[in-house]
Amino acid sequence: MANASQKRIASQNEKTVKTLQLGMILPTLLHFLLRLLFRRSSLPPSKTSLAVYILAYIPTFFLTRYLENIGTVKRDASGTLISSGEDLAQGGITEWCFDIIYVTWACQIGSGAFGNKVWYLWLVIPAYGGFMLWTKFISPMVLGRSSSGAAAAADGAEPKETVSKRQEKLKKRGERGDPRIQQRARQ
Repeated sequence: MANASQKRIASQNEKTVKTLQLGMILPTLLHFLLRLLFRRSSLPPSKTSLAVYILAYIPTFFLTRYLENIGTVKRDASGTLISSGEDLAQGGITEWCFDIIYVTWACQIGSGAFGNKVWYLWLVIPAYGGFMLWTKFISPMVLGRSSSGAAAAADGAEPKETVSKRQEKLKKRGERGDPRIQQRARQ
């Protein structure tokens, strides 16, 4: 029997998978409809335009299939939940897959309305990937410390000791001579 969290994940995954399936069709239709309405002179599209569209569509297709496969809810014949699939709302790689898909959809729709220069927005994806690669892997290996440690070393400041509010209160009571604190110290 599935617990409440699995049912919640299953419900969210079913909605997300439907959105992904609709999203593979709707931006393509909107692209061609907007091109027909606003940029009739660009019909039929040039070979370069089609090549860019297809090259961007391929990774989106595979990422969508990947997310559909890991997020598909499995039920038995009676409709009882067997598996809710992976949580598609989790961070990390799943989140990055959605980011790539959404940027591609925006470029598809935008290029239909405004022209092929909108595809330059798609360069945000490798730029972000390079930034993450630098900050998470290359910089710590090359510099030998994390970026936050580098900032602290550059300031010349020593890291502060973190003290909770409760510890601060107990310290103040002890300084005032509170008998409750002194009893604990004797025990």
